[in-house]
Amino acid sequence: MTGLHDTVQMDLCWKNARLATMTGDDLGLVDDGVVAAHDGRIVYAGPAKEAPAGAARTLDCEGRLITPGLIDCHTHLIHAGSRASEWAMRLEGASYEDIARAGGGIVSTMRATRAASEAQLVETALPRLDALIAEGVTTIEIKSGYGLDTASELKMLRAAHALARARRIRLAPTFLGAHALPPEYADDSDGYIDLVVREMIPAAAPLASAVDAFCEGIGFSPAQCERVFAAAEVHDLAVKIHAEQLSALHGSALAARRGALSADHLEHASDEDVRAMAAAGTVAVLLPGAYYFMRETRLPPVGAMRRHGVRIALATDCNPGTSPTSSLLLMLNMGATLFGLTVTEALRGVTVNAAAALGLSAEIGTLEAGKACDLAIWNTADPAELVYRIGLNPLHQRIKDAQ
Repeated sequence: MTGLHDTVQMDLCWKNARLATMTGDDLGLVDDGVVAAHDGRIVYAGPAKEAPAGAARTLDCEGRLITPGLIDCHTHLIHAGSRASEWAMRLEGASYEDIARAGGGIVSTMRATRAASEAQLVETALPRLDALIAEGVTTIEIKSGYGLDTASELKMLRAAHALARARRIRLAPTFLGAHALPPEYADDSDGYIDLVVREMIPAAAPLASAVDAFCEGIGFSPAQCERVFAAAEVHDLAVKIHAEQLSALHGSALAARRGALSADHLEHASDEDVRAMAAAGTVAVLLPGAYYFMRETRLPPVGAMRRHGVRIALATDCNPGTSPTSSLLLMLNMGATLFGLTVTEALRGVTVNAAAALGLSAEIGTLEAGKACDLAIWNTADPAELVYRIGLNPLHQRIKDAQ
């Protein structure tokens, strides 16, 4: 080890830290740890007694905890308009149908998003992105899905790339044209899927890394989603799915059979669905913000996921209609409090497992040599503090690519 470390080049070294490396099956805790970086990548993460010497700059963390930079692996961050007034109507007793008849629901967000310019979409999304960055998020997935026509969907994806240029953030852009049925296709869902498959996906392919679909009775059928996935595969795009949130259509099992990176929501997932996800290595992305905001009562089958060895991730599902939150730290607490996740499961859910849900395990999610040097340094040495606190942000410093 000593001979090898003698040849290691280092620009930066963080010492006197407690590391949560997320390697192995737990938090991978290392007391008196060191992280060293060169050219934006980790070259060493481990005990100080085995660390290489000779960094150009050394920073003393004074006993603070270092985790990998946090990863929000499911967001609808880009949208125009607000649904706050609809929420107020629901509090006063209005039904979803009442709101839809009044021009609300996803159609209101679609209309506002279509009317907004790319620059306006970037401007309105920046505060939401900045809130996540302030909590140590270094990687974010951003979906399209509120344009529901080719030009508007592409505009959303371009806005996502513009956000990544405006801030030091790693972007995982996802095309979600099969999110809802636009009014012009109100009686022709197959016709709209034809448009998604034949026109939208080929046009979106240069701007996206994955394709998602909403498999629900109020969304699209498993057969329609399978058509979307087949088209994605033609263009070498990974697939993901919104499934089993409101009903049991077995979309998660379908997506797993297509090699999906993740299946998300999953409150109504069956044991069969979970076993299919385990066999495929598909990550279960749980979204406690939507569960809370929609006052759902059916819990996702976390026990079955544990039994079958399905990796669990957590994300904000930041969106205007059902999860208007920009706090991934709050999702840690909600994942534990509402879904019964342990501290280890919650923290792995926003690091190593979230990286897997985006197909980025080779690049991020753990503290180990070869990975991007994305770090979150916290004003605590206890990982449980990050899950336990509500409304307190203990971030000391966020590092992306060693900067």
